[in-house]
Amino acid sequence: MIGLVLLACNGTSGDTGTASTDSGTPGVTDTGTPDSPTETGTTDTAVPTDTDDRHDQDLDSFRDMLGGDLAPEDGLALVAANGGWPIPTDDGFLFVRLDDPKGPYRLSGDHNGWALDDLEQADGFWWAQVVIDAPTDSLYKFVDAAGDFSPDKHARRYGYDEFGEYSLVEAQAAHLERWPDISDGVVDARTVRVWVPDDPVTHQLYAHDGQNLFDPDAIWGGWNLQASLGSSTLVIGIDNTWARIEEYTHVTDTLDGVTYGGDGDAYADFVQDHVRPFIEGEYGVADTVGTLGSSLGGLIALHIVLRHRARWDFAGCMSGTLGWGSIEQANETLIQRYQAGGHIPTALYLDSGGSDGGGCTDSDGDGTWDDTLASHDNYCETIQMVETLESVGFEWDTDLWHWWEPDASHDELAWGARVWRPLEVFEAL
Repeated sequence: MIGLVLLACNGTSGDTGTASTDSGTPGVTDTGTPDSPTETGTTDTAVPTDTDDRHDQDLDSFRDMLGGDLAPEDGLALVAANGGWPIPTDDGFLFVRLDDPKGPYRLSGDHNGWALDDLEQADGFWWAQVVIDAPTDSLYKFVDAAGDFSPDKHARRYGYDEFGEYSLVEAQAAHLERWPDISDGVVDARTVRVWVPDDPVTHQLYAHDGQNLFDPDAIWGGWNLQASLGSSTLVIGIDNTWARIEEYTHVTDTLDGVTYGGDGDAYADFVQDHVRPFIEGEYGVADTVGTLGSSLGGLIALHIVLRHRARWDFAGCMSGTLGWGSIEQANETLIQRYQAGGHIPTALYLDSGGSDGGGCTDSDGDGTWDDTLASHDNYCETIQMVETLESVGFEWDTDLWHWWEPDASHDELAWGARVWRPLEVFEAL
């Protein structure tokens, strides 16, 4: 098979309130011994707990950090995966920043007109409890000794502007939230990034390769997905890991003599049985639920809805690697699985760039239409899948959509430019 592709500053001005720094330890008088011990093992993030309980647990973790009973890195991670930073207290908000050679660190944000709040130094970290009169949608950053601003990488709520990533104390307007270390014990832990819209949620979209969706400075380029979303769509961006090819493929295949893949069932079950319950516990159950991905991410989106029939309303596959399984092996492609499985009650959107390259043919007789060097972007495999779906009962503009973007390349820039098309289909369901 030829041409199969697999891809994958200063702060803002403004003053929304006044602040004061409380150097006392929040909620305790003895900083050496916490009121109650906290479990430092892995939290079961599939079962959300009461918000107030989380705050108490997070304060216990901070006390353990301050008392030297919990390593700062572990304490920051525990809180980030639980109630989230900054921690609300009876006397304000608790901010913590790990120490490093760029310190000392200070705190700056909307709350103090982007002046500098001093932080106290502890063993391995800097911290302060700050009274913030108007915490909702209040931006903040840390400032190092050289005067450089940086976001709180452990903050629960965050976003992007012309100065890069910023952190939020609390949020009511549309924003991002991060949940680190999500795992079901089978697949590797990863961060899940959630776009929380302005309006009550009607649609929830689970999107793969989460690192590339929102961050304009993502390593492969960002989609800026949030700019194309409707006001009631919540997006769950699930980060990939080093095992991306393994997790995003339903069978094994061989590339240049090396065998990869085949863990797609485990990843599909992780999304269906672990991530979905967690998200629905945190944000509620939506009327319409879908999944979206590009390249191998598009392949796994189609695999998820086929494996978990009748559990998904939509799947979007952009430039999907639909010939996987037939590159150097003779395993079942997803095209063949859909042919054998017949119609499912899920609306499907597929697209690609490239062109027919003079015609799509099964040049090696493996049952898959091959992209030629002239066609690229999985154009031919996408056309074959679309025709297969039509043959098993999918109907155009009812539960089947296809778009061809002539000569578009196989990269994040191209997907970000046309992601509004699958979103338009999904949000109309």
